[in-house]
Amino acid sequence: MNSKHIEIISAELGIFGKQTENTVMLLAEGATIPFISRYRKEMTGSLDEVLIAKIKDISEKLAELEKRRESILSAVEKQGKLTDELKLKIESTYDPVELEDFYLPYKQKKETRAIKAKKKGLEPLANIIFKQNINDVESEALKYLNDDVETVEDALQGARDIIAEEINEDKRARDAVRREFNYSATVKSAVIKTKKDEALKFKDYFEFEESLKKIPSHRLLAVFRGVNEGFLRVKIHPDEDKCIEKLDGIFVKGDTESAEQVEITIDDTYKRLLLPSIENEYTKISKEKADLEAIKVFADNLRQLLLSPPLGEKRILAIDPAYRTGCKIVCLDENGNLLHNETIYPHPPQKETFQAAKKVASLVNSYNVEVIAVGNGTASRETEQFVRQKVRFDRDIKVFVVSEDGASVYSASKVARDEFPDYDVTVRGAVSIGRRLADPLAELVKIDPKSIGVGQYQHDVDQKELQKSLDTVVESCVNAVGIDINTASKQLLTYVSGLGEQLAQNIIDYRKEKGAFKSRKEFSKVKRLGDKAFEQCAGFLRIRDAANPLDNSAVHPESYSIVEKMAKDNNVEINDIIKLPEIRKKINLKDYVSDTVGLPTLTDIIKELEKPGRDPRKQAKVFEFSKDVFTVDDLNVGMVLPGIVTNITNFGAFVDVGVKQDGLVHISNLKDAYVKNPADVVKLHQHVKVKVISIDMVRKRIGLSMKDAE
Repeated sequence: MNSKHIEIISAELGIFGKQTENTVMLLAEGATIPFISRYRKEMTGSLDEVLIAKIKDISEKLAELEKRRESILSAVEKQGKLTDELKLKIESTYDPVELEDFYLPYKQKKETRAIKAKKKGLEPLANIIFKQNINDVESEALKYLNDDVETVEDALQGARDIIAEEINEDKRARDAVRREFNYSATVKSAVIKTKKDEALKFKDYFEFEESLKKIPSHRLLAVFRGVNEGFLRVKIHPDEDKCIEKLDGIFVKGDTESAEQVEITIDDTYKRLLLPSIENEYTKISKEKADLEAIKVFADNLRQLLLSPPLGEKRILAIDPAYRTGCKIVCLDENGNLLHNETIYPHPPQKETFQAAKKVASLVNSYNVEVIAVGNGTASRETEQFVRQKVRFDRDIKVFVVSEDGASVYSASKVARDEFPDYDVTVRGAVSIGRRLADPLAELVKIDPKSIGVGQYQHDVDQKELQKSLDTVVESCVNAVGIDINTASKQLLTYVSGLGEQLAQNIIDYRKEKGAFKSRKEFSKVKRLGDKAFEQCAGFLRIRDAANPLDNSAVHPESYSIVEKMAKDNNVEINDIIKLPEIRKKINLKDYVSDTVGLPTLTDIIKELEKPGRDPRKQAKVFEFSKDVFTVDDLNVGMVLPGIVTNITNFGAFVDVGVKQDGLVHISNLKDAYVKNPADVVKLHQHVKVKVISIDMVRKRIGLSMKDAE
């Protein structure tokens, strides 16, 4: 690893060089972020997943920069123009923008105005004028007239074109304009007049202006979306007069006629070359920054969603509601296996309410159903009310409203077809609704995260970066929870540290052929699951009821000998350490410190022995909407209602109050205090109380407030 890279990463993240060096080495060896974070704390100084991911990201960007540097050095050298001074500049910079500035004068260009002027023999005239020593420029220009240069003005224009390109490629000029962009640039958008009637959703940006350095990412992405959809025009411009004034200060010398020519050139250079070039640069930079913020919001929301409280192993009756086509019902056993499916018609036009209620009650009894899950899509509120009010149960049956986001994507996917080849999409969708109540993580990993509905401008951001970030989140969540290797789906296993799609399939094949795994040692019998993959995955895969209780814990097999020694030193069995807190209290961790195992790992081991295989997620809770509110027409300003947070953005939180249209609690209405980040105040699927403060039927917007709701 390049020592300079270690220095740069460490300085940027505020960590020690050894932490960076060891982390980069582990990543290069194929270790995953969850594995490094959990099982290599001594090497990294207990860095968390966030910092390890940042080290990986910066390291990859530095590697890309090195490739670009080599490419530039090679290109300039081929031209025979690589001086020692230029080589030193190129080799010394770690700023990608500065690197491109150094390369700009040597970059192969199309035939520019400057190149054409040089071909006409005007470069010497340009050099004379740029020195700004002569007063009579017209007399000097007369010397350069020829068949291609017919007039003095033609000669002067050609000279100015050459000077303009030289100024444009001068790092001082570009840096001066960049400083003004940083200080005074504004984002201005305007509607394309011929598209005004179609562009109503972008009405806020028809005549819009805001400082580039202050504009929030969501507004910038909204403007860019308007541009991409052909409704808006956008300019990102600094103060023009100040830019030209700064350029004059750098390049204009004295008060000669030739200096006047340079002044004229600077005005042209700025408008024709510098401004478009630096505007493109800042558009790209600001878009990338907005993308990163939006991706972070999406990733944070996805993490919360995947770690939503599971109901656990319950027998579930799940309903995918609808009106005319009926409500699809499925009954699932404790492991999510489909036991029964059919359709009921409790709503208009059929309105077979009595028959439907009788059928639901019968199914609850026949399949020993413990809870009911109702999808939150079309007819959700009516179906929920039907179940709560019309169906008579002989015991307490809890009713949960479950998000349907992504269920239709799953039901039409290859994964769903493979799982349920003999059932149509409606049955598969209902199964997904029931399973995501039992275990959101296990079910949602089967769906493309972009389809789950917890993003902010997810279709407008860099899709490669988005996918990379979301995959990292899914991997982190799966490994944080831990997976039962004997019940996990292929999709779930794919995200386990060190596995991937092929090894996940090999595990499934092994289970089918040999039956359930009895111990972690048996993992080695899986085809192609070698020592490295075992090291990475073993601590995250659980085996319930294994002979060795550690096989159902997050204690890594490499540390079993430590626990065995603890048991031996206390004359007890491993199970006794797990069951008896008084034995754990007697253990002095310092007695087990070695060259490779320190207190961080030993502390983790003791915590795990307190509650082996513990699930970090909370327990699912029942929620009920207001019984008087079903549609937007039922809402009135001033109403206080229960709601569920469905999405969190940089500008606020969206809340479902049961009317099929989520309302927005703007960041300013979250609480009676300044809020920097809505995620600091609310969490996804949090149960909240909100007050209706505005209803816009035309734009289908509901304004809500949490600070006024109590």
